[in-house]
Amino acid sequence: MRATDLARVVALERASYAFPWNERIFDDCLRVGYHCLVVETAAGLGGYAVLSTGAGEAHLLNLCVEQALRRGGIGRELLYAALERAQNVGVRDVFLEVRRSNTAAMALYQVFGFERIGVRRGYYQAHEGREDAIVYRLELGALRPRPGRGPLQSRAP
Repeated sequence: MRATDLARVVALERASYAFPWNERIFDDCLRVGYHCLVVETAAGLGGYAVLSTGAGEAHLLNLCVEQALRRGGIGRELLYAALERAQNVGVRDVFLEVRRSNTAAMALYQVFGFERIGVRRGYYQAHEGREDAIVYRLELGALRPRPGRGPLQSRAP
């Protein structure tokens, strides 16, 4: 992800979430050096991921795929690319939160070996108040070979 991608990233974020991140949040992620990835498709931006790393840990902060392209492997490829980057910088454990209602995302994380380790009550803003987050952890030593298709194509930063 580059600064020139932000308008498209924010547009996808807004189309995907009722309570989206704004451009400043994504810009801050780039500025502080988080691992920010995008997937380009023939139709344009297919998805993105944001991963912070430090002190031997990583936190997957955001992963989003264009609605029309979901269940086509882009989320899997983005997640694998983020985990590879984490592993390359010496991360041992990766954490993430996911809305309790997002069963598709939970299924993806479980394919990669993420284990449910807890619940954050009322973590996410929701139309009817707050929604719980399910907290997952992956020990990167347990990173499985890339599931599914071939390698994700990336571009130089």
